[in-house]
Parts: sequence; C-alpha cells; structure tokens
Amino acid sequence: MAENKNRDVASAILPLVGGAANVTSVAHCMTRLRLGLADRSLVRDEELKALPDVMGVVEDDTYQIVLGPGKVSRVTPEFEELVQEGRAAAPEPHPVTADELASQGAELRAAHKAKNATPFKLFLRRIANIFVPLIPALIGCGIIAGLNGLLINLEWLPGITPALAAIASGFMALIAVFVGYNTAKEFGGTPILGGAVAAIIVFPGVANIEAFGQKLSPGQGGVLGALGAAVLAVYVEKWCRKWVPEAVDVLVTPTVTVLVSGLVTIFGLMYVAGEISTGIGTAANWLLDNTGAFAGLVLGGLFLPLVMLGLHQALIPIHTTLIEQQGYTVLLPILAMAGAGQVGCALAVFKRLKKNKSIRTTIKSALPAGFLGVGEPLIYGVSLPLGRPFITACVGGAAGGAFVGLFSMLGDKVGSTAIGPSGWALFPLLDGNKGLGTTAAIYGGGLLVGYFVGFLATYFFGFSKQMLLDLNADVDAGESAAARAEEGPSTPNPDPDPTKEPAQV
Repeated sequence: MAENKNRDVASAILPLVGGAANVTSVAHCMTRLRLGLADRSLVRDEELKALPDVMGVVEDDTYQIVLGPGKVSRVTPEFEELVQEGRAAAPEPHPVTADELASQGAELRAAHKAKNATPFKLFLRRIANIFVPLIPALIGCGIIAGLNGLLINLEWLPGITPALAAIASGFMALIAVFVGYNTAKEFGGTPILGGAVAAIIVFPGVANIEAFGQKLSPGQGGVLGALGAAVLAVYVEKWCRKWVPEAVDVLVTPTVTVLVSGLVTIFGLMYVAGEISTGIGTAANWLLDNTGAFAGLVLGGLFLPLVMLGLHQALIPIHTTLIEQQGYTVLLPILAMAGAGQVGCALAVFKRLKKNKSIRTTIKSALPAGFLGVGEPLIYGVSLPLGRPFITACVGGAAGGAFVGLFSMLGDKVGSTAIGPSGWALFPLLDGNKGLGTTAAIYGGGLLVGYFVGFLATYFFGFSKQMLLDLNADVDAGESAAARAEEGPSTPNPDPDPTKEPAQV
C-alpha cells in the first residue's frame, strides 16, 4: 500500500511539470525532489502547490518540490520509473527550427542571468553542491558518535564502544578525500584525481615532511585544504588536457595533475589552510566570548531565512573546521534555535486558527519533524505561506540564540560534535567545557526560550485582523492545499538564489 501511495504522488506530480518529455534530470536531497526541466513554462505551479503532499516549491538551477523527509526518498524512485516509462512510450520528437532553439536559448540565458547575478551566489551554490551529498554520512556518523559518547559516560557496553567509535570516526577521518572528490566533480575535473590529491592531507606520512619551518601533521588544513587542493588539481588537469598530445594524455595528465597539485598542497596549501582553520576557531571563540548574547541573537534570527534559501549549507565547511579544531562546533546549537522559534510559531498558529482544519492538520503532521530539527515542512507548509508568522518565528530563533550565546559569553560553551541533527535530535551530540549535564541544560533552556518567544510573538503579532478573518474559516483537510493556493503563493521567489538541500534547523 505504501508503494502504491508513493507512486500515486509521483503520478500526480509528473503531468504538472510538463510530463516525462519535459524532465531532463531527477534527483533528491533530504526533503526536496529536484528536477531539471526542458521548458519551465510547461509547469503548472498553482496546481502543483495544491497537491496535498506538496509543501511548497523552490526555483533554482533545478525545479525543487518540497515533499518532506522520508517521503521524498520514496517518491523519487517511483517518479524516475514513471519518467522512463513515459519516455519509452512517447513518439519520436519532431525537429524544432533554429529560430525556436535560438528563442528558447535566449530565454534560458536571460532567466539564469537574472537569478545568478553575483559571483558570490555562484560560489555559495558550488560550496553547497560539494557538501550536500555528504550530509547523510555526517548525520549517521554523528548520531552514532553521540550514542557512543552516552554509552561511555554511563559505562555501559565497554566491549562495543570501541567499535562504535571506529564506525563514527572513520568517515570524519577521511572527509577530506570525499570533499576533494566532490570538489573536482563540481568544478569540471576528474573526481578521482581530486580525491587523490586531497588524500595527501590525511596521509600519516606527511608527519615526516617540514614546511615553513615546522613539521606537518596529518589532517592539517582539513576540508579547506582539500577544497583548495582539488580546485588546483582541476585547473592543472584542464591545462594538461589543452597542451598534452592525445597519444600520451592518459599517462601524462593524471601524473602531472597529482604531482604538481600534491607538491603545492604539501608545501603550501596545508600550512595556509591550517592557519585559516585555526583563525576560524579563534574568531568563533572570540565572537561568543565577547559578544555572545548579541551574536546569538543575530545568528539565531537570521538562520531561518538562510534555511529557506538553502544557503545554510555554505556554513558546513565552517562547522567541520571547528569540529576538527576543537572537537565540536559552537555555532550549530545557536543556529538550531531557529528551529525552536519555528516550532513555537507553528503552535501559535495552531492555537489561533481553531477553525481551519487544513492548516491545523498540516501543523500536526509537520511538528514531529520540527521538534527533531527538520524545518522545511513547517517553513513551506505553515509560516512562509502565511507571511507574518515567518518573521515572528525568526524572533523566537533570535531569542533562543541570545540565550545560548549569553551562557557562552559567561564561560559555558555549548557545542555539537557532528553536523546534521538539530532540535531534540542534537542532545546526543552535545559537548562543551562544563560537562554534559550543564551543556544539555543550557541547550534545552535555549529551546524552551525559542518555543516560548516564537509562540508569543506569533500569537500576538503574527496575524492582522483581516488575516484572522480570512484564515480562521472552517476549511477541512481535503481542501487544504487548494485553499492555500487561493490565499497566495506558497513560496515567494526571493531575489537571492535558493540552493538545494535539506533544512536542518
């Protein structure tokens, strides 16, 4: 039955995006079905948003349909199968004229130019594309690491904890290799060459090498060094492809790429990236030690819009660097407060719109994920379509962030040993400088503050009188999506370019 239901969802989506012939690529992240489309004008947006299982859409270099965690991974294979069946059954397309192709190309170029207006947006998108494929492993290993830490503190299963430590730490020990592989792939090089050069950073033998008057250490430079090494490898490889004769390309190009990039990495990038990594840790500590409450207020308040746009993925290298430097990232627990504000906002909406069964049903289905830190169902299904509640949810996140930041300024650091989980799911990953009990109490207090302030801000300031009059109607769950579509677009298309990814807040 579950498989049939997922296929039904895929079947409902396919004709609304222009059919199988209009789909050029299919992929998914934690919450979104991401489609490449031949002709964007064939998409019937309002009908798509009106589907009960669709929580919203985001336009980027791919067309992204928000289905929620768990569901998207089950719907995507069914969707891919339907696309393949549709292509097999479709007649051969007749040729289009050169004028038609030129016209379509001009429209696509104009659309992409309008969206990708700045190099900075392109850079953030590429950084996100490098790290997003790593998130499932980061989440899995992080949760295992948290479980292992709990077992060690409780002195339970001493024969199992070393094995759990190996399972949890193996990926993080070699994350530079995966970053190098994905970086080369993203920048148009041979992925395995990027991974090979990045592997030098974590090779134990670098401890015998001296650069800038000091011995190198395995892992020095971390993911930042891996990024730089792989980008360099791409440019060296492209240079070789341009000048090396085809007859010897298969021998010369890989050799020169690894040799040149490897030497520069060992005698330059590892040291420089190591200094930058140390600087990131120092800056984060200074920020929270001296401006903790204010820094938490700003970070917690602004993180929800970053999640909405998908730009929060650009923070992953910073989190990873802090974990490599200090054993935990002090930024993630503060940023997680944005999810608490979102939950408090949703509870207030549930309370205020007592007659609107459709919105209340959406909230009830999305709240469990919200408590566990997955914010997209509540963002795209509740607060963002309503408008003002999205702002009041940010207020709740700012309050929770200020609470955690204040304690950091007082000397009680709260950090996370891994990236990925948030909300309640972050408790097993917490670490700090004052013991697990104190750390968990501060983090839990921040969540409560975020819930409370998000609720109050939304309850008293999240609705105008007209909004309450329009929304607090007796709409049943069967009419939910259609009602939302009539009230307004479920997802605005803001000027900043959204990036794909899972929204952990």
